[in-house]
Amino acid sequence: MSRTQLKTAAFWAATIFGPSSFVIGGVIGLMSPPEAVEGLRHLGYPGYFGVLLGAWKLCGAITITVPGLPRLKEWAYAGFFFDLTAAAISHASMNDPLTDIIAPLGFLALVIASYVLRPASRKLSAGVRGLNAAATGAVALAA
Repeated sequence: MSRTQLKTAAFWAATIFGPSSFVIGGVIGLMSPPEAVEGLRHLGYPGYFGVLLGAWKLCGAITITVPGLPRLKEWAYAGFFFDLTAAAISHASMNDPLTDIIAPLGFLALVIASYVLRPASRKLSAGVRGLNAAATGAVALAA
């Protein structure tokens, strides 16, 4: 197996078990079963927060999995980073068992691996990044 094939296989494994698995969490959030609502309340969040998170998780998982949409992919990866770090911190602040704190961090490792290993076709092009940086610099100079 070539290095490129190995990287592609690692990307898809990390993506399927990481970001794409958020489909499950998204559906659970949208369905709002009593256990999920109680879990949110335990962490200090209102019950409706699960529906909001569920919708965004589902959209993010789809965005990362389908081809194209490189800018939306960047946002989806960032959203998953925020979601998973907030989950770990929320569980830690409630003195939950260590497994409840480590689990989101394990998924975070998969999200980061998916992000780092993604092929060029799933990244913003260098020209777009350069254009954005130039625009940001121009705005900063104008201010």
